[in-house]
Amino acid sequence: MTTTEATQSTAAPKTAAGDARGRVAELHAIRARAVAGPSEQATEAQHAKGKLTARERIELLLDPGSFQEVEQLRRHRAQGFGLEAKKPYTDGVITGWGTVEGRTVFVYAHDFRIFGGALGEAHATKIHKIMDMAIAAGAPLVSLNDGAGARIQEGVSALAGYGGIFQRNTKASGVIPQISVMLGPCAGGAAYSPALTDFVFMVRETSQMFITGPDVVKAVTGEEITQNGLGGADVHAETSGVCHFAYDDEETCIAEVRYLLSLLPQNNREMPPDVAGDDPADRRSDVLLKLVPVDGSRPYDMREVIQEIADDGEFMEVHERWAANVIVALARLDGQVVGVVANQPRVLAGVLDIEASEKAARFVQMCDAFNIPLITLLDVPGFLPGVDQEHNGIIRHGAKLLYAYCNATVPRISLILRKAYGGAYIVMDSQSIGADLTYAWPTNEIAVMGAEGAANVVFRRQIAEAEDPEAMRERMVKEYKAELMHPYYAAERGLVDDVIDPADTREVLIRALAVLRTKHADLPARKHGNPPI
Repeated sequence: MTTTEATQSTAAPKTAAGDARGRVAELHAIRARAVAGPSEQATEAQHAKGKLTARERIELLLDPGSFQEVEQLRRHRAQGFGLEAKKPYTDGVITGWGTVEGRTVFVYAHDFRIFGGALGEAHATKIHKIMDMAIAAGAPLVSLNDGAGARIQEGVSALAGYGGIFQRNTKASGVIPQISVMLGPCAGGAAYSPALTDFVFMVRETSQMFITGPDVVKAVTGEEITQNGLGGADVHAETSGVCHFAYDDEETCIAEVRYLLSLLPQNNREMPPDVAGDDPADRRSDVLLKLVPVDGSRPYDMREVIQEIADDGEFMEVHERWAANVIVALARLDGQVVGVVANQPRVLAGVLDIEASEKAARFVQMCDAFNIPLITLLDVPGFLPGVDQEHNGIIRHGAKLLYAYCNATVPRISLILRKAYGGAYIVMDSQSIGADLTYAWPTNEIAVMGAEGAANVVFRRQIAEAEDPEAMRERMVKEYKAELMHPYYAAERGLVDDVIDPADTREVLIRALAVLRTKHADLPARKHGNPPI
């Protein structure tokens, strides 16, 4: 232990013998020690790992000069294992509130320089307090995570601290936005708090999340793997889906947290903030006519469609690299925040599978909780067929998306660009499950299944008995398309509210959002639903 660490850890504040000025001077000296942290060496070690200190991170997150710290002078009361000789101020976590673009945000940040950011009783109590304040004030909570798990020296008292955090995460769910920013290790039970929050950010190389580390994995299974290979940012962004956003450095990561906060309301009783812009509401997008091929078998990038529709071409994609066959994103239309759910024809032809269903369902639930209208862009050929999908519960997981849409009370607008086949069409917020307004492009194909498959079923006997079965099949496919899959079939039956010019899509959606802005929908009286898991 360095001299500085020892002084901060063990020395009790000396009572000033003089006047009030002496006491104030003493207070400033104590605060300076708390702000400085344990030692310069500890700060240098943090920087050497490519990591910022907790206070540096808070400065990046919050508006300059807005941070108000809570319980800065808190110290632990634990005894044994040498803890009584080391009682640093803050106890390894910095808590308080400030503003992001002028709006209140509560924050806590683990200080890895103190006990490796490990959670003890006093440390947990500080977090509990700031979480309770965030819930009571109705303001977002951001956690800057860089800790080594429970403080083993404090035993079960430290472990119980996590239970209090989990309980508050659950209480706050759907009430205030909760954002977890992973800036270091997060192992064991500690990983469950981020998993309970709305969004998880990670930084490559420096942040990891796992329940059991590489050493335990090797001891139990014999598998050898690195920390990043087991629970790094790329693993959770691409494979597990635990991470919503992954970035190369802390500065970019925290800047994106600020941007996300600008798209979210303070709580579930407020609307997301509107932002006046210069992008005309009636801007035509003739490029959409070329962007989306009429041929349903040809792929295209749905991101380009969203970019063309959104204000200034800007949107924030969530879970960009996981379950890429569906896109979920936050954007603005005429300044109003919307949630976009869209099939991605470039990946698996845009089919729905287990992971895509889960991804979209969670996003729909988040948008509904925080009063964000939903726009669904359909180009879906169905659910992904396969033994693995069936055995792993595609029915159960697909039902999650169905449940989320049916349960959502925010304005819901769907737009069918091309294919909308079978159960996947119904699940993707069709009019039959409660979409407020449903539009389609003249390129739409709404049907039970594709024309080729339908013809093989409906006209199986004619095809089999024909002198030229292939010619008969082609004829029946054309006949089926002409009778049941022409662009106006659904509109004629009231299943689509209007067939629109693709170039007018932005204006049509903005007008629909305006009329639905005052929508009010009541759910049946109940404690809560029982969604599929």
